[in-house]
Amino acid sequence: MPRLMILDTPSLYFRAFYGVPESVTAPDGMPVNAVRGVIDMIASLVREHSPGELAACMDADWRPAFRVTAIPSYKAHRVASDGGEEVPDTLAPQVPVIEQVLDAAGIARVEAAGYEADDVIGTLTARSRGPVDIVTGDRDLFQLVDDARPVRVLYTVRGIKNIQPVDEAAVAERYGIPGRAYADFAVLRGDPSDGLPGVAGIGDKTAATLITRFGSLAELLKAAEEDGAENGLTKGQRAKLAAARDYLAVAPAVVRVAHDAPLPETGPAGLVLPAEPRDPEALEALSARYGLGGPLKRLADALSWKA
Repeated sequence: MPRLMILDTPSLYFRAFYGVPESVTAPDGMPVNAVRGVIDMIASLVREHSPGELAACMDADWRPAFRVTAIPSYKAHRVASDGGEEVPDTLAPQVPVIEQVLDAAGIARVEAAGYEADDVIGTLTARSRGPVDIVTGDRDLFQLVDDARPVRVLYTVRGIKNIQPVDEAAVAERYGIPGRAYADFAVLRGDPSDGLPGVAGIGDKTAATLITRFGSLAELLKAAEEDGAENGLTKGQRAKLAAARDYLAVAPAVVRVAHDAPLPETGPAGLVLPAEPRDPEALEALSARYGLGGPLKRLADALSWKA
C-alpha cells in the first residue's frame, strides 16, 4: 500500500509564519512568509519521504462545540474579540492564499464541518490501510502513533526544517509512558495551551507513573474507585482523582481525536499526489501575484511535474 502523508496544515502555517521572516513579501509588499514556508515544507517532505498519497487537513471549526460543551475553558484564551481564533494580523490574509495554492496544485485539502484538523487527521489515519506519516507541530497527535501499522508523526520541532520522526519508542522515551498511551497521559496532566486543566496536583511525572502502573486511564480510575490501600494508589492520589471526577468524566472525549469525522469525497484522484497542477493558469497567476516562483518550482520538481 502507498504511504499516506497527512499534513496538519494549521500547525504548519503557524510554524512557517514564525520560522520565515516577515520581510519575505509579495511584489505589492504583502508578507508571504507563511505561504512560501508551507510550499517549501511540502516540497521538502515529498522529496525526502516519497509518499504515494498526500492530504492537507484544515480546521473547519478550530473550537468545536462538542469540546467546548464538555470543557468550556477549551481554547478559550485564544478567542478573539470577534469570536474567531486569534491569529496574527499578517498571517490571517495568507491562509486563503495557502488554500488557493493547494487547490490549484491539486493537493487534496480535507476538512469536516464541526471538527478540527486533528479530527480529520485521526479519521484519515483510521481509514488508511497502509503506512501513515502525520506532519505536525502538535504533540496531541502523538496519540496516533502505532508501530504495528505503522503510523508515525513527523514532528516539526521548530521552524520549517527541523523535523523529528516520532514512533512509540520515542513517545515512551520522552514521557516515560507506554508508546500508545499519550492521550491518557495528556488527560491527567492537562494542557494549558489548550485550556485543559488536568487533575490538580498531578504533573507530568506522576501522570506518567500512574499511566505506566495501571496501563490506561480506565484502569486507573477503576482502581481509584476500589476500596483498600493495596492497589497502587496513595491516599493523596486517590483524593486528587476523586476531586477531579467531573473533569475526568468528560476530558477523554475532548483530548482524543475523532476517528469518525464525516469527511467529504476527495474527488476522482483521491489523495494521490498530483502528476500535474489541477489548474495551471490559476497557479501561474498566484505565482505572479505573490512572488512564489521559487517555492512553486521546488514543489514542481519534488512532484516531478513536467515543464
